[in-house]
Amino acid sequence: MMVAKHARVEAYAQAMLEVARAEGHLGGVEDDLFRFARTFEANDSLRMALTDPELPIERRIAVIEELMGGKALATSTALASLVVAAGQSGDLPAIVDRFVEVAATERKHELAEVRSAIPLADQQVTRLADALGTATGKVVEVKVIIDPSVLGGIVARVGDTVIDGTVRHRLDQLKEQL
Repeated sequence: MMVAKHARVEAYAQAMLEVARAEGHLGGVEDDLFRFARTFEANDSLRMALTDPELPIERRIAVIEELMGGKALATSTALASLVVAAGQSGDLPAIVDRFVEVAATERKHELAEVRSAIPLADQQVTRLADALGTATGKVVEVKVIIDPSVLGGIVARVGDTVIDGTVRHRLDQLKEQL
């Protein structure tokens, strides 16, 4: 069962890559779908609506178009709708994460998932990518997730490496020392 799920996730991720590449919007589609997958994971009512078999497919697709329309590329909205229409909503985050990994690998980049309490300016993201690249010895592509639980600072995950520079982490370290 797990092998079948992995193969399905891989197949959808590869299909997304081919479509985004053919449309000439690979970077934009990556960003749009990455943000949508994080919203899907964080929002219980959205996740329930998109995975509810009782809700007609047309309504689920309308929810996606409502959320993404005007804010995302048409290709991104169509790909998210395709996954939902195919009944694979529950696997959406895994499919998108694999798509982003495959696209980054194709460009010989390493993906860094950075959690911050506040949005980061483009200049900050660039400096962060450079610093993480120096630390890992790879070209790093940064995807930022806004996470208020971070309080302050950031948590960066590059592959299996986690760099925790958050206020919460520092407070926990102080508690241990005391």
